[in-house]
Amino acid sequence: MLSCATLLAPLTVGLTACGGDDADPLSSAPYDASDVVAVNAGDDSRTVDPDKPLDITASGGEDTLTDVLATDAAGRVLPGELSADGRRWRSTAPLAAGVRYTVQISTENEDGAPGRRTTHFETKPSDKRLKVTLGPDSGTYGVGQPLTAELSHRVKNPREREIVERALRVDSKPRVEGAWHWVDSKELHYRPREYWPAHASITLRSALQGLKVRDGLYGGPSKPVKMRTGDRVEAIADGSSLVMRVKKNGKTVQSVPITTGKAGYRTRNGIKVVLGKESFVRMTSASIGSSDFYDLPVYWATRLTWSGEYAHAAPWSVGSQGVSNTSHGCTGMSTGAARTFFNSIRQGDIVTHVNTDGEKMPTFGNGFGDWNMPWKEWREGSALQKGKREGSNPADAARLRPQV
Repeated sequence: MLSCATLLAPLTVGLTACGGDDADPLSSAPYDASDVVAVNAGDDSRTVDPDKPLDITASGGEDTLTDVLATDAAGRVLPGELSADGRRWRSTAPLAAGVRYTVQISTENEDGAPGRRTTHFETKPSDKRLKVTLGPDSGTYGVGQPLTAELSHRVKNPREREIVERALRVDSKPRVEGAWHWVDSKELHYRPREYWPAHASITLRSALQGLKVRDGLYGGPSKPVKMRTGDRVEAIADGSSLVMRVKKNGKTVQSVPITTGKAGYRTRNGIKVVLGKESFVRMTSASIGSSDFYDLPVYWATRLTWSGEYAHAAPWSVGSQGVSNTSHGCTGMSTGAARTFFNSIRQGDIVTHVNTDGEKMPTFGNGFGDWNMPWKEWREGSALQKGKREGSNPADAARLRPQV
């Protein structure tokens, strides 16, 4: 489905598509821009020198670039600059070494029709050490924040995965039952069976340095993560009743009328983890190809997906809030309600959408949908837990033992 999407070039604060009026949508599907866009990084065919900039050009006819979003597996955005004539976009910061990038490119032809191309590439590792980037950054987060480990080299062999996973140490007080899950050959996520306890202390560190993973590849250094959780804050946004309830440590502290995605832009159903907050975002229809044009200043925006779903102030749709769904995928509310929500929530808190008629929030790839995967299936994604019955080994027994 389409939802709000962030336009990162040339602005450093995103231009995001979301919100709008109450009229029925008159949208068109973007055309395939593969033949009119040239990317110097190739398309999954070879690794790229991270010392060279990412260069994207509109190579055909009168087509111009309107939006470029390049992110790595951890969600880090590669900044760039769009030329004045809209024909070229060039990264303005070095590419990370040994990571996989996803690049979403939007174009517009001479008739004003929108186009889209998505491409992927990997950058070359800087050396033969298996470096591990642990996340998130140390700090305080909500109870839904997963831990992440990004590897500089692919690890596919089951035995090699066991070596890597065993070296990734998670300690929490109070103790929880949790497991790693291999998202792909270069990325792992860790989550407990249930949400983290409120006011917990979590430490993530890697003991890989110096360990032989395979011939010619040894573990490298990594920076540990020290994370704390705050209060348990959860928001439930109902696309049918059009009410969002916010609970703090089990008690409802806010209940507000909302509007979610209209037909063709339905908000995704499922559990989402707050990715960040922006007190001001400029939002535009350009990057989702919507013909009902808008260009709006938006305040008190809480980001829920990388593709651009937010919960934010939508004063233009106050008359529809609690009555009908009119947005392009975001959750709109009054300015006062959005400001209260913005000030009460932090990165890692939980927002769950129900009854939206949208597609299911994916587990990976568009933010943190980790909690949408059943626990049994999650454990099957662990090299150490796959196929093992819970409580069948000393590690499980230790996790299930109460903290003293």
